[in-house]
Amino acid sequence: MADTPSRAAADRSIREKILCAIDTPDLARALDLAAALKGRVGGIKLGLEFFSAHGPDGVRRVMAGAGGSDLFLDLKFHDIPNTVAAAMRAAAALAPRFINVHAGGGPAMLEAARKAAQDAAAETGIAPPLVLGVTVLTSLDGADLGVLGVAAKVEDQVVRLAALAAAAGLDGVVCAAREIAAIRRARGPDFVLVTPGIRPASAATGDQKRVATPADALRAGADYLVIGRPITADPDPAAAAERLVAEAAAELA
Repeated sequence: MADTPSRAAADRSIREKILCAIDTPDLARALDLAAALKGRVGGIKLGLEFFSAHGPDGVRRVMAGAGGSDLFLDLKFHDIPNTVAAAMRAAAALAPRFINVHAGGGPAMLEAARKAAQDAAAETGIAPPLVLGVTVLTSLDGADLGVLGVAAKVEDQVVRLAALAAAAGLDGVVCAAREIAAIRRARGPDFVLVTPGIRPASAATGDQKRVATPADALRAGADYLVIGRPITADPDPAAAAERLVAEAAAELA
C-alpha cells in the first residue's frame, strides 16, 4: 500500500531533521556518502576529523555533491575571543547552516563568535549561520564532570551552559536528548536544540554515554538529530537513513 499523504509528510519532516555526521579523513569516502545521502537527510555534518585533513576546499567539494543539503560545520571553537571571532569569520565563507562553539568558553567568547558570524554573513551576502553552544559532550557523564572539577549534575551543568549561550545571543545549543526537556522549560520553544548521540534501539552506543533513539529525541523536543555511524557504517547508507526515518515515523505515529 502506498504511503498516505500524512505519512509521507511525517517522513519528510523527520528526514529534514537528520544531520548525518560524516566523520572520516577519507575524501573519496566523504564524497560518496554525501552523494548517496542526497535527498535522504536534511544536512551533512563535517567536523574536526574531516576538516583537519581537507580544510575548506574539502568542505566545498563534499557540499557541492550533497544536493543542497544543509552544512553543519562542527568545529567546536574554544579559544580567546579574538581568535574565535577570526575563525568564525573565515568559517562563515563556507555558508554553513549551523556552526558551533564551546559554551564553556565564556560570555565574551560567545558574544564575539555570534557577532563575527553575523558580520561575516552580512559582508558576503549570505544567510547568517545558526551559532550553537556545545554544552556537555555526550561522551561525558557525571563521573567525568567530577574529574574535571565540576560538582554539578550533568543536567544542571547543561542548563547553566544553555543559559550562558542564550544570554550571549546564540541561537541554540548542542545537547543530549535527556537534557532537552530541562532546556525547553528554561529557554522556551524557539531555542534551537541539536542532539547528537542518536542511535536506533538495536545499535551499539560506541563512545557515547548519553544516547537516545531518534523517536525519543524528537518526542522530547529536539529540532535536529546528529546521526553518524548507524548510517555511515551501514553497507547501504541510503537504505539505513530511510530505515531510521521509517522507524521514527512509526514510533511517533
